[in-house]
Amino acid sequence: MRIEKKNRTFTLKMVSVPLLLLSVAACTAPFRADVSRFQAELPAPAGETFAVVADDPALAGGLEFALYADIVEDQMEQLGYVEANPETASMLVRFDYGVDKGREQVRDSGFRDPYWSPWYGYHSPYYRPGYGPYRYGFHDPFFGPSDVRSVTVYTSDIAMKIDRRETGERLFEGSAQAVSTSNRLQYLVPNLVDAMFTDFPGSSGETLRITIKPEEKKVRKID
Repeated sequence: MRIEKKNRTFTLKMVSVPLLLLSVAACTAPFRADVSRFQAELPAPAGETFAVVADDPALAGGLEFALYADIVEDQMEQLGYVEANPETASMLVRFDYGVDKGREQVRDSGFRDPYWSPWYGYHSPYYRPGYGPYRYGFHDPFFGPSDVRSVTVYTSDIAMKIDRRETGERLFEGSAQAVSTSNRLQYLVPNLVDAMFTDFPGSSGETLRITIKPEEKKVRKID
């Protein structure tokens, strides 16, 4: 009886190993964002100043907006532009962000979602003026119809516009969207900003899929 109990304990521990690995793999899936950018002709950084302002008046003055504005400011400064007050800056960077309430996906081996493909992930049926439908995802064995019975996916996005302060001339506009199982703006917005500024300003009218670092989550060890 003692030997049998010992073997059973060993078996349970061996079973827990793949479960732990599955959890780690699912938590560290790469973050993929679709980025669309349009530009007239951004001026060279020399002598140009900027200020990041809320495109949505409801966000103006908020502490959360200020946090994300700092991230955009850092990216602009890395390009060589100099931060200034909104009243004196030569360019205004209008910034907005958000995440929806999520959509529950229920799947089994016999279910096919019309917006889901094991190779391309989640296909959004919604259109954004000038951009068309969006497609997100990748072939992930831990996130497909045959492996996940129920999961909530969230659509997050940011929008950025750069205007001449004095004339209102539009110099740049872009958006970055992603579908993921996270709805934490503190994680989503910085990653979407990273995607927006990858190879900035990019080719006008081109939509790119950009992969950036995954969300870091604590994994509880199974004894």
